[in-house]
Amino acid sequence: MSLKRRLYGLFDRKKHNPRYGALDLLKYIGPGLIVTVGFIDPGNWASNLAAGADYGYALLWMVTLSTIMLIILQHNVSHLGIATGLCLSEAATLYLPKKVSRTVLGSAVMASISTSLAEILGAAIALNMLFNIPIRIGSILTVIFVSVMLFTNSYRMIEKWIIAFVSIIGISFIYELTLVDIDWGQAAYSWVVPSFPQGSMVVIMSVLGAVVMPHNLFLHSEIIQSRQWNLEDKKVIKKQLDYEFFDTLFSMVVGWAINSAMILLAAATFFKVRQSVGELQQAQNMLVPLLGSNAAVIFAIALLFAGISSTITSGMAAGSIFAGIYNEPFDIKDNHSRLGVAISLILALLIIFLISNPFMGLIYSQMILSIQLPITIFLQIYLTSSKKVMKEYANSKRFNVVLLIIGGIVTLLNVMLLISFF
Repeated sequence: MSLKRRLYGLFDRKKHNPRYGALDLLKYIGPGLIVTVGFIDPGNWASNLAAGADYGYALLWMVTLSTIMLIILQHNVSHLGIATGLCLSEAATLYLPKKVSRTVLGSAVMASISTSLAEILGAAIALNMLFNIPIRIGSILTVIFVSVMLFTNSYRMIEKWIIAFVSIIGISFIYELTLVDIDWGQAAYSWVVPSFPQGSMVVIMSVLGAVVMPHNLFLHSEIIQSRQWNLEDKKVIKKQLDYEFFDTLFSMVVGWAINSAMILLAAATFFKVRQSVGELQQAQNMLVPLLGSNAAVIFAIALLFAGISSTITSGMAAGSIFAGIYNEPFDIKDNHSRLGVAISLILALLIIFLISNPFMGLIYSQMILSIQLPITIFLQIYLTSSKKVMKEYANSKRFNVVLLIIGGIVTLLNVMLLISFF
């Protein structure tokens, strides 16, 4: 469990002292963008398109609130990885009673399966759009491709691929937005003023679950250590913590912009003509008369890249969570990590074969994530506020209050969701 142990395995890290300058700051960009992929995934596409098509600009505030909460939570959990050399799953195993840790981490594995379901399904839908491949066949092809990527490539190579994918997705939506007429005044108002249109709670919670995703909290605490420097030097740790915040802030803002762009696009096209979106294929088909065939093709290509890249990260997260149950760091060459990846991808694939409505499968998979989310958040708060775990890097009382407020908001929204069903 020592930091030395993490010099081996997936990351092939070498301890050294970094230089610190404006250009060196760019070297830290990477772990945050890996996490960003997780909340611009196909589940987000379904949630955001439903939000924009059914309620116009009204639910943009939820993207803003979710992103602010995400920045704070991801920043906090990455501190756990830097300060202790442990990911969230390992720390839970080490510092919680066995029954408690197994229950909590078991629910996190289930959330990871739900995540993988959405990611695989999204990529399969994109393949159907582009090449008319049946959803189930596309799902199998996606799992095969992602498995090859995960089991054969090093983390560094995967990181480069995912940064490229994020760039393609971002450019695609910039292009899409140039084709529509956005009411920027209404959008600016809706970004900051909460509203709860009638019947919107399921969509609100799916947006929350699609942005603040439990598996990403586990994943960030693991992959932040791919930038492992000489953590025996407290000055280096302080620099690492500061630079990590830049990476997290930059990456989460990128995610906020892309998620907002999805709602803006849906509001300016589908809501404008009062047309609900029942499936992603329908959204693509409807874009053709509204924006032209190029927009529809770019929409499908961006969805494909989102599905593939987010399936990779959900598989990595599942491997990290499962390995942590056995008090081990994520290492794709290790059997526990491999088994965690396989459980997430294969079970998600099996569930896809039982789903009759893929679009609603995406929506409800994100809602499931929001239900598990409070468990992960309060686990994180417990660990990062403990001086036994974090030593001098434990949360301040003021920051703990902020984290508890976030946990309370998420819990309250879940209660509101439950009430809405009755």
